[in-house]
Amino acid sequence: MPRRTVLLPPRRDAAEYTEKQFLEQVIDAARTLGWEPYHPWLSIHSQSGWPDLALVRPPRLILAELKSQKGKLRESQIHWLDLLGRCEGFEVYLWRPADMAAEILQVLR
Repeated sequence: MPRRTVLLPPRRDAAEYTEKQFLEQVIDAARTLGWEPYHPWLSIHSQSGWPDLALVRPPRLILAELKSQKGKLRESQIHWLDLLGRCEGFEVYLWRPADMAAEILQVLR
């Protein structure tokens, strides 16, 4: 498979991104880099706090909670991130828009 370059959107202040816009940006970057994303369409019937996004590119599995730059974690999210972070076999992250260039793209490469 040919290597593709991830193009970042025009530079803007990380605080301007909504969670939805940020989620779309992460999913686009992940797909470009060969990851298969899974994001539940409607989590109303799911247990509270489970991470927003699963990314799969064997042999790796990433679970990521995405927050706007100033978004606060709920107690249930803190619980799941802590619990999952102590497990082996996959990676768990809390990502914010300011992390896109410095961390997220590095992890996905």
